[in-house]
Amino acid sequence: MPKEASVTIQANLDNLYRAVDLMFQKNTDIALLPENFPTEGLGDQTTLEILAPHVFGKAADLGSPIALAHMDPPTLPITWAATLWNASLNQNLLHPATSPFASSAEEIVINWLCPFFGMSGGHFCSGSTIGNLTALWAARDQKGIKQVVCSVAAHNSIEKACKILGIKLTKIPVDQDLRLRDPELDLKECCLVLTAGATGNGAIDPLVYCGKAAWTHIDAAWAGPFRLAPNYSYLLDGIDGANSVVISGHKLLFQPKDSALILFKDYEESRRYISLGGNYLARPTVGVQGSRSANAIPLLATLMALGRNGIAMILGQIMSNAENFYQYLVSNSNFTVLSKPVTGITIFRPNHQMTSDFLAKLPQGMFATFLYEDKEWVRSVSANPKADIPTIISYIERANSIK
Repeated sequence: MPKEASVTIQANLDNLYRAVDLMFQKNTDIALLPENFPTEGLGDQTTLEILAPHVFGKAADLGSPIALAHMDPPTLPITWAATLWNASLNQNLLHPATSPFASSAEEIVINWLCPFFGMSGGHFCSGSTIGNLTALWAARDQKGIKQVVCSVAAHNSIEKACKILGIKLTKIPVDQDLRLRDPELDLKECCLVLTAGATGNGAIDPLVYCGKAAWTHIDAAWAGPFRLAPNYSYLLDGIDGANSVVISGHKLLFQPKDSALILFKDYEESRRYISLGGNYLARPTVGVQGSRSANAIPLLATLMALGRNGIAMILGQIMSNAENFYQYLVSNSNFTVLSKPVTGITIFRPNHQMTSDFLAKLPQGMFATFLYEDKEWVRSVSANPKADIPTIISYIERANSIK
């Protein structure tokens, strides 16, 4: 790295940390933001000192020992530096000449991850919603798909994609574990979407249905990374029978927003149907997005720093936390548990008080809610490896004892 770039990055970090320290040292009320667009700039230092208490002081702490609420894990420190590098360079993968290493970094990460899913290639996008849209676009144009079949528990991005693409959508009921039931449909001209890690309870649809449709797409936004962990890879056995798979890096690969991958069984063929050119482009742009940031670099840094074993260790901690919490709940007569935490998500409800009353007695952000069969349940998402389950249980015990 050029010396000047290193100095700039360090100076920016120093300013940021100084502003955060100042927030705690002064222990004063948060400074008001300017009501109007300033005519004269406030300068970097003053601006950071004003903003830091708002940005840090008013944010949810996803790495808190009591955070088990959402599918938003705390990011890994190495991604902070890599993201700052990206911001300082502002490279655009739409133009490979301006982003030579960023383009190579994406190819490296894709090549490392594809074998785990039986795919041949793909590209990054800003989220799994874009990835799902891209997959269904390829299915429509490559295979002439006019109907998509998914479970009622599939992510709403599937319905969005069908509306955008003008494709008919058929939703299939789920079983008691919230997994897609046997479609019992002729799928020869359909795209079947299977969910690996449903948003509600983390359920994985039966992957034995892969290959029974003209195109099978797997939305593995949540559970995809478990394929990298030897102890949990079996959860996704059969995924290599799909035509396309989407994975969210900003979920269980612990990346900053917005990081996702769309992978294809035959990427060379699929790319022909999702590429468009232009007289200002050195090569056709692939996928839904035009300009794309270098968000493969933070993931490359993560994979290099941790290795497969490091990723597996963090996922193991998450699953261990979920299992320990689940065992507490099923052994306690105060709760009813809806399903096991197959991919770290536990759905439960108190037996002797309203769910809303129970949650009101707990710290805000400890858990989320889930509506199932017109009842409100508590949703515990083990996405935070720093979660302290004994401490969380102590809060729950107090909430049960308060009248």
